[in-house]
Amino acid sequence: MKCPFCGAEDTKVTDSRDSSEAFEIRRRRECEKCEKRFTTYERIESHPLVVIKKDGRRESFSREKLLGGIVKSCQKRDVSMEKIEEAGREIEGSLSSEDKSEIPSSLIGALVAKKLKKLDKVAYIRFASIYKDFEDVTDFEKEIKSIKQ
Repeated sequence: MKCPFCGAEDTKVTDSRDSSEAFEIRRRRECEKCEKRFTTYERIESHPLVVIKKDGRRESFSREKLLGGIVKSCQKRDVSMEKIEEAGREIEGSLSSEDKSEIPSSLIGALVAKKLKKLDKVAYIRFASIYKDFEDVTDFEKEIKSIKQ
């Protein structure tokens, strides 16, 4: 494993733990050259997921795109990157366990909305406004009322 700080190839594992995801191992590593520490995750490579978009197009599932959407929703909110990455791992795990190689984008959106609703209500409303295609202020009001109940 290359060090992300200095590029040296000699790193050692200082700690290994099972992650919250069943098929993932979290490893703390230390560079033997610059002595900086970093975390890596190893996961079992599963069948590639294909996302079916609303217009029928198909594209490869992108973990980065998933996390990017969550990060945008949580912008300027008190949600740590660790919580965002954990949500991303849990969503990806749910998708992988679907036992299907093609996943509708609506399922991904529903899973993200469910996670955001638990993490941060404002981030959830931001995401819902795009995911549910809000037309005007009344759509916001309805959604806010639904999360208050």
